[in-house]
Amino acid sequence: MSRRRFLQGSAATAATMFLAACTTPSRSVLAPQKPGLAFNAVSTSVADAVRVPAGYRAQAFLPWGTPLTNTEAAWQGDGSDSATAQAQQIGAHHDGMHFFPIDARTTAQNSEEGLLVMNHEYVDPAFLHPNGPNAAPRPLEQVAKEIAAHGVSVAHIRKSAGQWQLVADSAYNRRITGSTPMRLAGPAAGHEKMQTLYSPDGTRARGTLNNCAHGVTPWGTYLTCEENWARCFVNRDEHNREQTRYGVASEHGRYYWETATPSADEYQRFDVTPRGANPHEDYRNEANTYGWIVEIDPFDASSTPIKHTMLGRFAHEGIIFAEAIEGEPLVAYSGDDSRFEYIYKFVSAQPYHRATAGSHLLETGTLYVARFNDDGSGEWLPLDINDPIFQRRATAANVQFSDQGDVLLNTRLAADIVGATPMDRPEWGAVHPQTGEVYFTLTNNTRRSAEQVDAANPRAENYAGHIIRWRERSDETFAWDLFLLAGSPGTYTRDTAITLTDDNHHACPDGLWFDSSGLLWIQTDMSGAIQGGETYGNNAMLVADPDRGIVKRFLTGPVGSEITGVVTTPDRRTMFINVQHPGEGSTPESASSHWPDGGNSRPRSATVIIEREDGGIIGT
Repeated sequence: MSRRRFLQGSAATAATMFLAACTTPSRSVLAPQKPGLAFNAVSTSVADAVRVPAGYRAQAFLPWGTPLTNTEAAWQGDGSDSATAQAQQIGAHHDGMHFFPIDARTTAQNSEEGLLVMNHEYVDPAFLHPNGPNAAPRPLEQVAKEIAAHGVSVAHIRKSAGQWQLVADSAYNRRITGSTPMRLAGPAAGHEKMQTLYSPDGTRARGTLNNCAHGVTPWGTYLTCEENWARCFVNRDEHNREQTRYGVASEHGRYYWETATPSADEYQRFDVTPRGANPHEDYRNEANTYGWIVEIDPFDASSTPIKHTMLGRFAHEGIIFAEAIEGEPLVAYSGDDSRFEYIYKFVSAQPYHRATAGSHLLETGTLYVARFNDDGSGEWLPLDINDPIFQRRATAANVQFSDQGDVLLNTRLAADIVGATPMDRPEWGAVHPQTGEVYFTLTNNTRRSAEQVDAANPRAENYAGHIIRWRERSDETFAWDLFLLAGSPGTYTRDTAITLTDDNHHACPDGLWFDSSGLLWIQTDMSGAIQGGETYGNNAMLVADPDRGIVKRFLTGPVGSEITGVVTTPDRRTMFINVQHPGEGSTPESASSHWPDGGNSRPRSATVIIEREDGGIIGT
């Protein structure tokens, strides 16, 4: 949908005002150039290396297996580390990440010391074990190690003599894994569908898995988001709706964890086939304890993580907050990273007050799902069992929910009922620090047919993806447009200043983050035949100035890797990004990547520290 057609349509005056405010001007009327993007764009690359612009340097940091304590043995390099060791080492497949200055709870200005907190999305058993994974039944030690490699790492880091180092003896260093005890909060906590042998009252859970993107609360805690968790579980009996809509497996789990031998309760929970007389005697409800957003206090290593059921249950890519305003409700957004799934908004029931803000703000409120209308207007549809419209639509669909906890356990089904817009894999979001506009990446959807195209998802067989944005008009309405269509050189986003060239063409935008100046950092996650080909090369990170319609390629990654997880120190002189799964799809015997250690080493996901050689601000 072009802005011109929108203005000619029947959209409300408020929506028209939004377009006047947020439409990227044509090249002839661009505002005076502001400092920024003063570097030469990096070309596409198929090299097994991280490449950054001239005048910058990049250094691998905290790769998978790095010990978080002085007492832990160093990474063995051949996959022979024990499960116990892995539970104290940096996990596998780094993803979303945030830098908390060591003074985050006061001035939040320290740029030379802080806590780097990162997600670990999944594992590659071929590299995790010396000779790859054993066939089922799986050895218990291998299963325990794979679960330990999932989750979150909290690493205390400090810059000394110009070099960033891990503070190895710090009390802040911590691993949260697929086994860490957690508390459930919100409407689904204590629900009969959350009760298990482990937690008969349905208030506790074990572990967090498939942690993709993340969020940061206004009170300084870390939110990790559970994405592709469903196929870790198997139900060999009839699936209920909580399992069917999310894709719980029917024959075996993704990693066969349920076959761990010798058998133990810790691993039997991945078989959710009903076996006992009631939920207190088996793990039929175990999968229901996943698919949530988990809050972690990085400054308290003894704290118990909290799974917030008020934020909905789906394949969470991440969560972002609008600016927290004193005395007003909190607003946050999250995408469901699957084809034809949805974008959600949470509005807290209680107002935000800086002096008293905390986890309670995420326990009550309203969860909405987005409908993107073809005229450029949008609606936030409440998923509230007490809402009369929701009740009518549930009745019309012949779907019943017992209570609000049941609605949130079946968030996708509830969104189907109210008529939300199916999107092209909603991934990361970012809120513009000056304008408040919300940007979301829609990575791709090659399954969308020509008959399924709509204004918000304008391309059939969408392999390249795009970025959508909107501005709020009220709790329940917004106005939207397309910021950027990804693709090959020459791809043009209608009525904008953006035509892709050799300096900025890309596919599959995924990671997204605004720095404090308003520069938008865009990371790609191409896979299969797209990545490494002649057109796009390896995955990359670009930076855009939305005000001027300028986009440049800033970085390219190693072979087979995804670029993800971007953040800077408060002074913007150090940037941290993550390189995930270099050498994806290969084996130790024929690895396609040996990054970051080189030689014949096994590839390892790692953080990358990026700085300017002159010590200046990143991106300028």
